[in-house]
Amino acid sequence: MVSMLALYLLVVFQIQGQSKEMFERKVYTNQANDSLRYRILLPEGYDGSQAYPLVVFLHGAGERGNDNEKQLTHGADLFLNEDNRKNHPAIVVFPQCPDDKYWIDISIRDELFGQGDPDFDQSISKPSEQLSLVNELVDELMEKENVDSDRVYIMGLSMGGFGTFETLGRYPEKYAAAIAICGGGNLELAENYADNTSIWITHGAQDDVVPVVLSQRIYKKLQELDADVTYTEFPDANHNAWDPTFEIPELMPWLFSKSKQQ
Repeated sequence: MVSMLALYLLVVFQIQGQSKEMFERKVYTNQANDSLRYRILLPEGYDGSQAYPLVVFLHGAGERGNDNEKQLTHGADLFLNEDNRKNHPAIVVFPQCPDDKYWIDISIRDELFGQGDPDFDQSISKPSEQLSLVNELVDELMEKENVDSDRVYIMGLSMGGFGTFETLGRYPEKYAAAIAICGGGNLELAENYADNTSIWITHGAQDDVVPVVLSQRIYKKLQELDADVTYTEFPDANHNAWDPTFEIPELMPWLFSKSKQQ
């Protein structure tokens, strides 16, 4: 019985590994010779005459590295799902942040983390080097692939949730919709994208890594700015809010229904 279970699990892991190889390994290099590793998934039957939505997924701090693989740990299966592949054909990109870098330059005092209202002190002078590279990559893909420029989306979890809000604040005209999971946003940048982007924010109420108040207050700020914003808080979830988020049946239909033409 134990050996049969072990064989079953081995087969499952092999299938999962093979399916994730559907994300092609790529490296973007700019004119300054700065590089960004990323994986890209094209729609089934990719048609050069048809324009497709583009989805950018920003991983969390635990998936940083240089293997061009760990960034697929969370979220990749959502886009490999057969129903989603059929019903929501899209170009999906997972860039990878190096071990010693971050999507966003933030300073949150450790002693306040998870206690009350954390001191979220974020520079608004310029985006991080890695976020700039992501933006450059998106520009290149929009030029070289058949991307529907009215249906460009971004989503991210944890560090990538912060990166999602930061991207919207820096490049507000580019994204029609965003999903930010267990992150937080700079309140001073919210007005840049409140009128341009539909946003779904999710967070676990029991999060002991990123305080839930960070999502709550950016949600409140966006409400004040009359943004198209939705907030879902999972009462029993800790930092892994991405698990229940990916199980929301309306998540993918909501995302792909959004367009800058609305």
